[in-house]
Amino acid sequence: MSDDKIEVENPNTPGRTTRLDRSKYEAMRAAFLPVLPKDPPGLKVAEVKAALLPHLDQSLFPGGAKAGWWLKAVQLDLEAKGIIARATGSPVRLYRR
Repeated sequence: MSDDKIEVENPNTPGRTTRLDRSKYEAMRAAFLPVLPKDPPGLKVAEVKAALLPHLDQSLFPGGAKAGWWLKAVQLDLEAKGIIARATGSPVRLYRR
């Protein structure tokens, strides 16, 4: 496996992995985790996105381009790994474990 890719998981398809750009994944993860609260109910996905956008590397996400897609990819991977969780109910709210 080359260093420029990272394998990510998805809780909706256990056992299946997808290879993504490592630098974008790591940049999104670094911006994503610090904005999440440690306790439920957590933040709505839109609140997470608004909070992390100012912390993204503009060379990777110019003007926040594709941030929503990468946020979802990192969210699902971290959920599959048990690092973050969804609170019960609707809308989706996320928090760190």
